[in-house]
Amino acid sequence: MNSYFYVLNGRKIKKFLIVFAAAIFTLGIIYVETENVSVFSEGGGSPSAVYSVPTEKKIIALTFDISWGDKRTEPILKVLEDKKVQKATFFLSAPWSKTHPDMVTKIKESGFEIGSHGYKHVNYSSLTEEEIQKQITTAHSILTDVSGKEPNLLRLPNGDFDKRVLRIADNLKYQVVQWDTDSLDWKNPGVDQIVNRVVSKAHPGDIVLLHASDSVKQTHEALPIIIDQLRQKGYEFVTVSELINQSNVKGTEVRDQAFIDQHIEDAGGL
Repeated sequence: MNSYFYVLNGRKIKKFLIVFAAAIFTLGIIYVETENVSVFSEGGGSPSAVYSVPTEKKIIALTFDISWGDKRTEPILKVLEDKKVQKATFFLSAPWSKTHPDMVTKIKESGFEIGSHGYKHVNYSSLTEEEIQKQITTAHSILTDVSGKEPNLLRLPNGDFDKRVLRIADNLKYQVVQWDTDSLDWKNPGVDQIVNRVVSKAHPGDIVLLHASDSVKQTHEALPIIIDQLRQKGYEFVTVSELINQSNVKGTEVRDQAFIDQHIEDAGGL
């Protein structure tokens, strides 16, 4: 009996040590990878990316990224006009803006906010610091020339950035803007799925990611329903700048949860 007791406890101890070692290993990996998966903010004074704004007010920012095409932007603008949504933010890539100046003018004259979506549609974290600065300043020059106003909000291509990108953008007087609710409209999953995803995840101070490039074929159909349902919930639409002005945006450090979850799973489900 005593022999069985010691064997059983020995196995438990061995299992505990294995799980404990896996946990330590996982924490080590997360620590090493923090350089690439963190958003840097409170405490050290480092620039941060804005995902949402803490507020009790039922305000929300609809944002639209445009990189290419000439078929989808106008229908989306028509929906916003028909629904009397006077405030939204469009992040425009510089090459698209240069080849579609009339559309940029229409966005501006509709009263919508214009932010930069950069120049080349590449991951900026893969570039040198000189290249990062060139991408942002080249886009800035083009967007200022086409729109007649200097942008100060930046949504990076693919939402990709690292510490260097945040620092360089900050030095160039840009606020990097991400999102908290991703419509995934670029996947064209169906109008109902786009609507349900946005409306179910929306919350006060939220930034919603939508697109107005030709890759999205259902956004203009989902948008009026999204607007109606959010209004029924009491939401008011504002620009990203107005949203940011609601609060001093100094959030806590944010990590890529998918990355953390994967490593915890690999370590044995801790």
